[in-house]
Amino acid sequence: MTVALPPLSTRQWLSAMALACFAAVAAALLGQQVYDMRPCPWCILQRFLFVLIGLICAIGALVPARPVHLATALTSVALALAGGAAALWQHFVAARSDSCNLTLADKVINTLGLESIAPALFQVTASCADAAVSVLGVPFEVWSLALFAALALAATASLRRTG
Repeated sequence: MTVALPPLSTRQWLSAMALACFAAVAAALLGQQVYDMRPCPWCILQRFLFVLIGLICAIGALVPARPVHLATALTSVALALAGGAAALWQHFVAARSDSCNLTLADKVINTLGLESIAPALFQVTASCADAAVSVLGVPFEVWSLALFAALALAATASLRRTG
């Protein structure tokens, strides 16, 4: 059994992916600002990956060159897989830990200086255990994992259109 792909062009796939990423970050900021869902380093790392994938896909959608579409899709798959790994780590390891200090996520955030670049977007305000919240009974990081998986599939679909 094969799954039929919607008749979308590579540029449409990339645009949809960018929109999904930016919507996810907006939802995370809404949760943070309105519902006091404070982010831990693993949350911020995933947020950064969504922003990065969104920007890359937006650029890829705007540039009508096949090599750019290919590079964008491949990079998006890799980043989505990294984001999925971060979500899984957060769910199975970090959420059960009182401290996130000196974890990979914390080191990436500090090395890139994300908190100083855009504190409203990338400031860590909770420990991993404190940031373990659910939306509609599903842990927030599982929602993130689902979107990273969808992004990897969409990027793969766009590769099939590019190739």
